[in-house]
Parts: sequence; structure tokens; C-alpha cells
Amino acid sequence: MVSQQDIQKLPIDIHYNKLLDWLVDRRHCNRQWQAEALVVREKINAAIQDMPEVQEITQLLQGTYINYFHCIRIVELLKVSEANTKDIFGRYSSQRMKDWQEVVRLYEKDNVNLAEGAQLLTRNVNYEIPAVKRQIAKYKQTQEECVKKEADFTSQARLEREGFKTSCKELGIVGKNIRSELLALLKQLPGIHQKLAEETKSLQPAIDFYSAFVQFLLSSSGDGSKTDVSMVPMLRYLTLHGNTTVYQWRTGEVPTVVVEPGLPGGGEPGATEEPQISWDDSGDAAGGDGEISWGDDGGEEQEEGGEIDWGGMDTGGAEDDGIDWGGNAVLDITVEGSGADQSQNGASAGADSRVAMGTDALSLFDHKETRDQIINELRELSGFLAQRLVEMEGENNVVAETIFQSAPQELQMRSLEEITDMVAPVDTILDQLTTNRMRQLYMLKASPKYVDRLTGNLQQKLDQADKMLARKRITIEKRQEALQDQRQTEPKLQVIIKKTKELKKQMEGEISKRYNDRPVNVMGEINLL
Repeated sequence: MVSQQDIQKLPIDIHYNKLLDWLVDRRHCNRQWQAEALVVREKINAAIQDMPEVQEITQLLQGTYINYFHCIRIVELLKVSEANTKDIFGRYSSQRMKDWQEVVRLYEKDNVNLAEGAQLLTRNVNYEIPAVKRQIAKYKQTQEECVKKEADFTSQARLEREGFKTSCKELGIVGKNIRSELLALLKQLPGIHQKLAEETKSLQPAIDFYSAFVQFLLSSSGDGSKTDVSMVPMLRYLTLHGNTTVYQWRTGEVPTVVVEPGLPGGGEPGATEEPQISWDDSGDAAGGDGEISWGDDGGEEQEEGGEIDWGGMDTGGAEDDGIDWGGNAVLDITVEGSGADQSQNGASAGADSRVAMGTDALSLFDHKETRDQIINELRELSGFLAQRLVEMEGENNVVAETIFQSAPQELQMRSLEEITDMVAPVDTILDQLTTNRMRQLYMLKASPKYVDRLTGNLQQKLDQADKMLARKRITIEKRQEALQDQRQTEPKLQVIIKKTKELKKQMEGEISKRYNDRPVNVMGEINLL
């Protein structure tokens, strides 16, 4: 049989979540304890308005929910600070002491202190502490996300700036004043074209070989045996004449006057302005602007109006302004005076002038159609030479050997090494013409709007990089704020955990008093804090 002494040694285990129900079921607390707790809370709110300046009391009243055990400690501290108000009967005349003693008395009535303490334990473990932990976890997650975003923004900004530098390097500009530098690039085109035209001369052997090869094949098949076949005419023209104007290539004549279109964005034109004819008869025959003067200062003085003398023809009455040609089918027109000779000379000079304007004034490399033809012919020539290399490298090419037995010496004597040497300059010129930089330069020259668009695209890369850096700075500030909030919240969590553990011990002690000091253990997740 278990003795009473053994029973006293058995611990009382109570789950923290069931502690309040356990106290109510055993009639330690009233079911309507919350109404009584409200009265106690009003007393506490009134009492804390007048407190002595004691450091420990100040600490008790800050940052925590005041419960019964705090009130007990406050009364103990007031016994020291209010000791001079004690009368001969051991009672205190201090209103502070009376208020807090009243609070303690109301707490102990119907064990409101136990019910409130049990509720505080449950609320702290189930709600307060998890909420603060979630808040801290959220701050940490925010910091991790910000770190990732900072790395992404840094990477994106670096890529944008590298893209800007790469584009500028391809175009050959610094990137300080984008639009001006792009327009300045167009001044390099004539030099580039001159260099390409010089390099084109090295294509003459390949062009001759290609033409002879096609001529031989046509002769072998019975077509065009007496026809001179000229392949890649544009490349052949370049090797002979260089980068001439489209006008010269089209007409075969060198223009006397070239009026080039102006550069995009208001640039200066690359040629002299078109000469203008002056109809001024003031007599000023001299001029430095290349103008033609039809002045009549060298001839006889005409009558008013500068009319033409038609000899013996009847011009009609003075009121008739028209010309009467009569019944003559052919008229001999005579202009008297030296002024007529000047007019005839000027007209002859105007008829003989060859003016290249518009697209005719562009060079073969500048004009899109002729440039495309050059590129196409380079690809055609490159493709022919590449195919010829494949055929010559074949081991058993009996058919080809049979066909070329009757070929001219210039075809039979070509070795594999010679054909390979022909391919290199063709591919070199083709690569130079089709680079991204050259395409950009031609588009810049052709369209003023493209200058603005390319400038905008390059500037957009810089703006995007700056935008990424700005977003990075905002993210850094957000991360620092989250870190600061975490540092401020973590001490609060530690305070709540510490107070909860203290309250647990105090509750266990209060319950133990009511069971003759039997050990009491509050069980559950509260012990894992």
C-alpha cells in the first residue's frame, strides 16, 4: 500500500496548454475569473501612475505584461522606499503602498493570479513567441533576398556596361559624346573605301581565272565559244577603276561636278555645291562662285526691254506682244553684239557639263545597290574558288581530268596552292565589308533617324546600368533596415522567453503550495524554449 508520504513525493505533471482548465476543474479558480481580472487591471493602471524612482521598479514596469508576481516584487521594493511612512501599528500611510497591497489582495482573491498566469503561459508559448520568431525569420529572409537581388543588380549593371563598351569598341567610339562620335565615324568611310579598293586589285587573278573557267565550260558545251564571258563585272570594274562614283560606273564618263548628299544630322556635304546660273544683266561678268553671267556689257546698247532684232520681219503693232512667224518654215535668227557670243559659249558649256547628283554622286561602296552587288559577287567568287578547291582535292576525279585536257594553259597550270592563295584576299575583303561595324556605318550614313536610334540604344544601356545600380542601393537600404529590425526584435524575443520561463517556475511554486509542496511540473513545448 502506498503511504501518504509516498504520495507527497509524486510529482504533479500538467501540460501547459491544459493548465487553466486544470485549475478551473479543481476549483482553484472561478470560471468568471476574467471579470475579476479586469478590476485588477484597472487598479494596476491607476497605481503605476504614481511610482517612486527606483531602478528595479522601472525595469519591472517596462517591456512586459505586469502580473501577480511583479506586483509582489513591487510591494517588497515599496517596503524599502516607503519605510518612513510606517506607523506604530506596522501599517503604511503611503497611498502607493496601499494601492499595490490592494492589487495583491484582489489577485489572491479566488486565485485570479493563478488563472491569469496560466493564460499568460499559454498565450506566450502558442502565440507571442512564435509570432516574434516568424517576424525575425521574415527579417532574415528579407536580407537573404536582398543579398541575391544585390548580386543580380550588380551583374545586370555590369553586363549593360560591358555591352555598352563592346558596342562602342565595335563602332570605334569612346562613348563620351555618342552622337557626335557616331557622326565623326562617317569621315572614316572614304579612307576605308580607298583601302578596300586598293585591296580589290589583288582579286584580278581570281577574277580572270573564274572568267576563263566559265568561258571554257561554255565553249566545251557548244555555247558561247566565240563570246567573251566576263564574270563578276563589278569586281572587275573596281580592280580597273577603283571606287568611282555611281555616275562614272553607270555612264562611263567622269563627272565634272559631284554634289554629294549632306551627312545625317546636319553634317557638311562632302562635295562642292551645285553651280548656279545668274541671269543678272548688271554687267558684272566676274565672279568667284562659278556662276555664269549672261551680262550684255560687251554688246551694243539695246532698246528698253532688251528685245531681239528679227531683221526685216514684221513684228506687228506696238500693242501686239506676240511673235508673228509669218508663213516662213525656217527663220534665220541673228543676235547682234558680243553678248550673243557669250550666251552661245555659256549654253555650250552648260550642255557639256556632267553633274553627278543624288545617288549618282555616291561612291560604289557608299551606294547600297552597288555595295550589295559587290558583296554578292565576292560571295560568288568565294563560292567558286571553294568548290574548285574541293574538286581539285578529290582523289579519283577522272571525269574532270578528261574534261580539262583540252582546257587552256591558264586553267591547267593552276595548282592547289595558287587557288588557296586566291581565296584569302576574297574572304578578307568580304569579311571587312560585312562586319557589324561597317553595317552600322552604312546605316548611319543612309538614315539620320538611325543615328538617333543608335544613340538612343547605346544611351539606354548606360541608363539601364544606372537604373540597376539605383535599385541595388534601394535594396541595400532595405536589407540594412531588415537587419536593424532583426537586431531590435531578437532581444525582445529573449526577454519574452526569459519571462515565460520565470512565470513557469513561479506558477509551479504557487500550485505546489496548495498541494503541500508536492513537486509540480508544467509539461509541453514550454520546456523547449
